[in-house]
Amino acid sequence: MSFAYDYEGNRKYTNASERKRFLKAARLHPDRRVRTFCRVLTLTGARISEVLELTPRQVDIDAGVIVIKTKKQRKRRSDQARPVFRAVPVPRQILRELDRTHDVRKARRDVENIDSRIWPWCRTTAWKRVKEVMHKAGISGLHACPKGLRHGFAIGALTSGVPEITLKNMLGHARIETTMIYSEAIGAEARDIARRMWKPLLD
Repeated sequence: MSFAYDYEGNRKYTNASERKRFLKAARLHPDRRVRTFCRVLTLTGARISEVLELTPRQVDIDAGVIVIKTKKQRKRRSDQARPVFRAVPVPRQILRELDRTHDVRKARRDVENIDSRIWPWCRTTAWKRVKEVMHKAGISGLHACPKGLRHGFAIGALTSGVPEITLKNMLGHARIETTMIYSEAIGAEARDIARRMWKPLLD
């Protein structure tokens, strides 16, 4: 199984330059809700369905994290499937933007709104919004989609030195073996990793 390339050799992940362009295009979108959705999707590495399920309760501004309900992992206890949550650190400015756009702090104090979805869109609408921003950013191909952002987040994290066990928890993988598949990244990303090996020898 490859998270980096398909059977025809097409890249399945967005690289750092593309993610930067995507975030820039998102900032220019006229709908502030689209801006926040695209930024959270890019900076958490979450699945599109996981972001769509986010509520104000899960945005912990003081702790600096977004708590994501993992969609593909369940713990069984007393024969009942229980959800698994993971806390993903995000930049403070993103949390402030979520608060300004969606009144997160106020909603967290309101029992009627604390568990209301932040983005009340269906999956198809969310997908279309992401594709619109991808188009504005000049990104096309197999990787120009929400899953391409998730794969790019993972490879970018490993390239930046994030430990695999930490990335496993951030992505919500059940097994470390799944996370390690991202280590196959090649091209510019692998060059950055290899440069760490060269540097002590060439300095």
